[in-house]
Amino acid sequence: MEKIIKLTGRIDSANAAETEQKILQEIGDFDGELMLDADALEYISSAGLRVILRLKKSNNTTKVINCNSEVYEIFDMTGFTEMMDISKAYRKLSIEGCEVIGEGANGIVYRTDPDTIVKVYKSPDSLAEIHNERELARKAFVMGIPTAIPYDVVKVGDLYGSVFELLDAKSFAQLINEGESVDALAKASVDILKTIHSTTLKPGELPSKKTEAIGWAEYCLPYLPEETGAKLVELFKAIPETDTMLHGDYHIKNIMQQNGENLLIDMDTLAMGHPIYEFAAIYAAYKGFSCVDKENCSRFLGISTENCVAFLDATFKYYFEGTDVSFDDVVKMSEIICYTRVLRRQIKRFGIDSAEHKPTIDFCKDYLIKTVPTTDKLYF
Repeated sequence: MEKIIKLTGRIDSANAAETEQKILQEIGDFDGELMLDADALEYISSAGLRVILRLKKSNNTTKVINCNSEVYEIFDMTGFTEMMDISKAYRKLSIEGCEVIGEGANGIVYRTDPDTIVKVYKSPDSLAEIHNERELARKAFVMGIPTAIPYDVVKVGDLYGSVFELLDAKSFAQLINEGESVDALAKASVDILKTIHSTTLKPGELPSKKTEAIGWAEYCLPYLPEETGAKLVELFKAIPETDTMLHGDYHIKNIMQQNGENLLIDMDTLAMGHPIYEFAAIYAAYKGFSCVDKENCSRFLGISTENCVAFLDATFKYYFEGTDVSFDDVVKMSEIICYTRVLRRQIKRFGIDSAEHKPTIDFCKDYLIKTVPTTDKLYF
């Protein structure tokens, strides 16, 4: 639990005592995390600093946020930044008139100028998510994954965004629409995918995709015949827990090409587990989410339905080329995991009785009821 107190104007010897009394009255008996918002603070003198120091001594969780450059410099020069958590205000950025180059479940990606893109998160409470994605991107980069690392966090209206320097970069979706070969781009995509999947992790280094996926299956139990549901959960539990890195949201809007180099963005879904989860997510992006609305994936990815299917088929083909893994088997496994995820997603978001989403729910249920009994395993 936290309390935010606004600091405004100037705090100096003329008003420090009065300001301290007002803050103490506002705090009252509160003993949780105390945040002093300095967004409207123009100046603070040594008298004001002593007020902050006394607040810190009485409540060790006290932190100062949203300092402008001048106020932050005062805190820094006096050593306060070493004694307590003090942060600068986020730079404000406008996306008015900017080109939208991609959109996912969590955010929209805009090109703000020829050199820069910004991913604006849809939730106003996304700061923890943004910082987590930055750390995951750094981790992936150090491990040799070709990824763009966000270098700044900005305020966009009431929302937050991550800024990437991507000079004249284009997504694979844009390249396909400009006439680039679907087959060649799929092959390049597979090269990155194999790099990701060849990266081994320590136990617990990233979230377990198996744990998440079992949750999907268990959520669906009340909506499936008892035997089908029980076997579905067993199949999910039988998937081996591996130390393989997974991207988790791998599709053509999250792969950018810059001066011939292919780079990944959107690293907030990084996880670890068996690659079959990756292929289930890929299947969902290019085909699975269109199980009822046949143009859904096309609208999401921004390419034709024909190219969606062609890219999906080429991805599976090139990944398993030269192995003894059956293409048809992987497709079937991916479908089962995909439609379990979609069934859970539709019911959780819209409810079982939503007329608009009932056809998708019915499709997924019918597919699982028909397919699960004839399936022996969900991994290769």
